Amino acid sequence: MSKHKNELIYGIHAVESALKHRSEDVLQLWVVQGRKDNRVHNLLGLAKKNGVSMQTISADKMKKKCADATHQGVAADLRVNKARQIALEDVLAKQGELLLLILDEVQDPHNIGACLRTADAAGVDAVIVSKNRSPGITAVVRKVACGAADTVPFVQVSNLARAMEQLRDNDVWIVGTAGETDASLYDIKVGKRTALVMGAEGKGMRRLTRENCDELVYIPMRGSVESLNVSVATGVSLFEIRRKIDAA
Repeated sequence: MSKHKNELIYGIHAVESALKHRSEDVLQLWVVQGRKDNRVHNLLGLAKKNGVSMQTISADKMKKKCADATHQGVAADLRVNKARQIALEDVLAKQGELLLLILDEVQDPHNIGACLRTADAAGVDAVIVSKNRSPGITAVVRKVACGAADTVPFVQVSNLARAMEQLRDNDVWIVGTAGETDASLYDIKVGKRTALVMGAEGKGMRRLTRENCDELVYIPMRGSVESLNVSVATGVSLFEIRRKIDAA
């Protein structure tokens, strides 16, 4: 019996990324009848180049296949290949500069996808989550990530606190975000090997996660709102830390 499972992915960016970065795992491509624009034409070219079978189906069949998802007229059957999973040790083996993003119990797949997209743009080496406290990479995550789910290593660990200890053992400085601290994100200094920790929607970081941070910072807010969406806060924080790393 095969150890591989399949998952349905949809959306132009998600399917295009899979065809570009892991075409060997794309088992079938479906396109809604009547879609003949350039974006779909490019997908068909990638599918043909990589020997991926393509089938045209009606809009009704695509709707049934993708339920209520915004599929943009394309979907694919993707093999979940365990051999592609990356271990934390592999990430930490990189010498020199390292930027990591840790998501502590972030549950909304839209937020995870947005964080992956931002992580790709900021040059993050890996996103780290708890295996049992994160939904992992889903079809929604893939679509929102706009291809970043295939370009940014997504590391699932059994124990996040223990993983953070492992980071420190490998000279990674861990910065956590919290509202109840006097240290501004813009005032701190970071080294060439830094991890940013973002807490869950509404709850923030768990106690053990907080205690395993080397430093806690807040994002200065000038308006009347008390907090930012976790994916927005991640973007603000990652690019500021990237700026500091590049200037160090």
